[in-house]
Amino acid sequence: MPFLSVDSQAPDFSLKDQFGNEVSLSSVKGTWAVIYFYPKDDTPGCTKEACNFRDNYGAIAATGATVLGVSADSAASHQKFAQKYELPFTLLADEGNQMARSFGAWGPKSMYGKTYEGIIRSTYVLNPEGRVARVWPKVKPDSHGAEVLEWLKAHAG
Repeated sequence: MPFLSVDSQAPDFSLKDQFGNEVSLSSVKGTWAVIYFYPKDDTPGCTKEACNFRDNYGAIAATGATVLGVSADSAASHQKFAQKYELPFTLLADEGNQMARSFGAWGPKSMYGKTYEGIIRSTYVLNPEGRVARVWPKVKPDSHGAEVLEWLKAHAG
């Protein structure tokens, strides 16, 4: 499935966060929502990306935006990852990859010459009505939080 396009309605979702709470599309409507998909908790690129969102989180929250990190890891894995790196935002457990698939953040990847299906590191910003306002189909993990912050400052304020 291709990435969602700008101005399309975000698909509904309902997943558990790192504390076991249910988070859904309706629970983030009314605010700007940054939804970033990443392959795996506590791996080098994913840790860099999460820490960059952490380091920019105060300024992102000041724009009125919520941050949701999404991977196929369990809620327990997310809780350890968030505690280890002091992540102040919500991590969603998409264990069946349904949310990633519905957003188009699932597809063919290759590593060491092998092709496989997996989560594609990508980010969406949803406007307060739940529509896609911005898509990053490829991201640089070590600076992506700052990049999202700059976009939010220009568009969400």
